[in-house]
Amino acid sequence: MLRVEVAIVGAGIAGASGAARIAPHRSVCLLEREAQPGTHASGRSATMFATAYGNRLVRRLALASNAFLANSRHPGGSLLHPRGMLHVASPGQEALLANFAAETGLPPLAADDVLALVPILRPQAVIGGVLDHAAAAIDDHRFLQLCLRSLKESGGTLWCNAEVIGIEPVGDGYRLATAAGPVEAGLVVNAAGAWADELAKRAGVPPLGLKALRRTAVTVDPPPGWDLSGWPMAIDIAETWYFKPEGGRLLLSPADATEVPPHDVQAEEWDVAVAADRYARLTGHEPRRIHHRWAGLRSFVPDHSPVVGCLPGHDRFLWLAGQGGAGFMTAPALAEIACALITDRELPDELRAMLAELSPARTAAVAS
Repeated sequence: MLRVEVAIVGAGIAGASGAARIAPHRSVCLLEREAQPGTHASGRSATMFATAYGNRLVRRLALASNAFLANSRHPGGSLLHPRGMLHVASPGQEALLANFAAETGLPPLAADDVLALVPILRPQAVIGGVLDHAAAAIDDHRFLQLCLRSLKESGGTLWCNAEVIGIEPVGDGYRLATAAGPVEAGLVVNAAGAWADELAKRAGVPPLGLKALRRTAVTVDPPPGWDLSGWPMAIDIAETWYFKPEGGRLLLSPADATEVPPHDVQAEEWDVAVAADRYARLTGHEPRRIHHRWAGLRSFVPDHSPVVGCLPGHDRFLWLAGQGGAGFMTAPALAEIACALITDRELPDELRAMLAELSPARTAAVAS
């Protein structure tokens, strides 16, 4: 029987970054149901940093995470690589463009400026846009490995192939039955992603109404003769498509958000076809070949803001969930908050001001 102060369930970027931050202060075991960390949402993400993406709280969390992500003292340097994110408006989206520019404080661009940045777009498909110059690609693999290495160096433990098959209160904490053996912990951190509600129910904790939404991506060759190296990521201002350069190819997504039960989700043929069709309509170029296709799960509570904290009456079960599509760019700030809640450490004012908005108690969607 392994006994630790904190058991963290889920070794995606939420759980791994939380484990890395908590392990210097508490004994930690990080439990992962799969054979390796980051198998599901964290391994199937577009992994962009963009403070003009997501709702207001997500943007504040991203800003608070920037210093960690951009730190040049990480092994290998900064985790951010400049890319830029271009929010593109098409005919009929004039109001969306004006509202987005006003909300983000970024100046709107004319159609010609948009086409100069991503020249593969058809002029008929563009009325303008907004460029987030500060957006960047996140080195997701290196970020995850950095967290796992930090956990190990602080004396923490990682168990893979350790699905939690049972959890029950015992003393001042919980006993977890896992596929790799039993664990007792004074506190459980629920970083189980799309499975977070299921874990809560097993522990006798009310679920939060979490929804798992499938999102599809494919990679295709660009048309011959196009140099993608300087292009930003391009995304519909209403988020019905996006594409970005990826290893000399284009990564396309129809930005689908189909609710599904939590499982090892795969790309559906319909969504792959929609991705190809939207790209063709936007650019006038039919993809000649789909090189790779996949899908991932993005999980949200009803208000689409992350959840960090405990429900009243369940102060040994801490939620670290609901990051949606913003897990990598908000993970440093969320890990810092989770650590402070567990260890009673002081938080910077900017993070302390977010506690009520992040608390699972904030939503009336909590269901028994």
